[in-house]
Amino acid sequence: MTPQLRETDRTPGLGEAFAVWLRVGILSFGGPAGQIALMHRMVVEERRWIDETRFLHALNYCMLLPGPEAQQLATYIGWLIHRTAGGLIAGLLFILPGALVMLALSVAYLLWADLPLVTAAFEGIKAAVLVIVVEAVVRIARRALVDAVMVAISIAAFIAIFVLAVPFPAIVACAAFAGLLSGLLRTGPALGETVGRDGDGETVIARLEASGRLDHTRPDARRAVMLVAVFAVLWAAPVVLLLGLLGSEHVLARQSVFFSKLAVVTFGGAYAVLAYMAQQAVEAFGWLTPQEMLDGLGLAETTPGPLILVTQFVGFLGAARLAGGDAIWSGVLGTVVTLWVTFTPCFLWIFLGAPWVERLRGNRAISSALSGITAAVVGVVLNLAVWFGLHVSFLELVPSGLAWVAFEIPVPDSIRPSSLALTALAVLLLPVLRQGVLRTLAGCAAAGMMLAVL
Repeated sequence: MTPQLRETDRTPGLGEAFAVWLRVGILSFGGPAGQIALMHRMVVEERRWIDETRFLHALNYCMLLPGPEAQQLATYIGWLIHRTAGGLIAGLLFILPGALVMLALSVAYLLWADLPLVTAAFEGIKAAVLVIVVEAVVRIARRALVDAVMVAISIAAFIAIFVLAVPFPAIVACAAFAGLLSGLLRTGPALGETVGRDGDGETVIARLEASGRLDHTRPDARRAVMLVAVFAVLWAAPVVLLLGLLGSEHVLARQSVFFSKLAVVTFGGAYAVLAYMAQQAVEAFGWLTPQEMLDGLGLAETTPGPLILVTQFVGFLGAARLAGGDAIWSGVLGTVVTLWVTFTPCFLWIFLGAPWVERLRGNRAISSALSGITAAVVGVVLNLAVWFGLHVSFLELVPSGLAWVAFEIPVPDSIRPSSLALTALAVLLLPVLRQGVLRTLAGCAAAGMMLAVL
């Protein structure tokens, strides 16, 4: 009689992988922390596809990359078990459910955002988003600001982006260099190094490795060159086509170029890059207003998938208003362009770099540079919190009077008592009562509508 196979004595097929990753994509609320925890429970604890050490090693690599780390972690694990097909399935299913929900919400926002009750609900959502962002600052700071050097990098990053309007890519580069120098001068373990522990018991990936079925994880220079060529075409072709057909000033062409640039500088997750995106999309391009930017982040917080889907909302509104023709279909085109140039490079980073990542394990220079970037992210996200707080709490902001600074000063008489009350409610619901993001957003939206009808 053939003994019954244990769960880890067989390799899950693509059909089973599709079901698992679809479930992850549908349930991936709560931002990167919640999404990573969900994946850990499903592929490490419940199914034993990979062990703790591999999971943490993959996560560390994804944290080093630009782009949403949770989506790239899903792609990495899918690729590890089922090669390129598995990586595509995992990565795409992590994005698509949330993208479809966000598209529907964007259409609804375009059509009905001016209704009084809808406007009131978004006032509550904005207050909740402010508290969510402040919590993100505290969470990242606890992990990143472990010594005086990291605190200094964080403060410098805040001043650079809030006071001097230094571009985000320049802040990332300077922070990485500062972190690298700090690591070279440091004795003992480098900041950012993580030591994982092996999971107990056999896993699917361990059995695949023992049987020699992980040949796709070996570095191959010819394969790497081919991947770069293929993804360069996939990534650049729509951009070149739009520039050629519509010209560089058309909104769709501008979006393709802008979000392509954004895709390579989104270190530290969506919160870190939102200030830079808001600066460009609101002030430089005029695709939407500061209040609409806040609304878009609120919508992204309520949908599954990576928070960087807020870029989809920005792309939709910008194209709907400026592309010409039917607003909704133009917005859909803006959505497709934005999603394509935002996420195509995410797959390249994994398929290209994952086979080489084992050679980087424990590399002191990379760990130190990453710790410097993470410290800068604290300052950048703090800038985002201040920016949100000013726009939520005051009706009017005026530019500062000094030529060498770039921030706006609130007009005291334009303070909004209702927004302060809603922010206080969000503080009570989220950090005090621990009601979670979705309940906090729903409670504040309902409170906003109640205030409007009183």
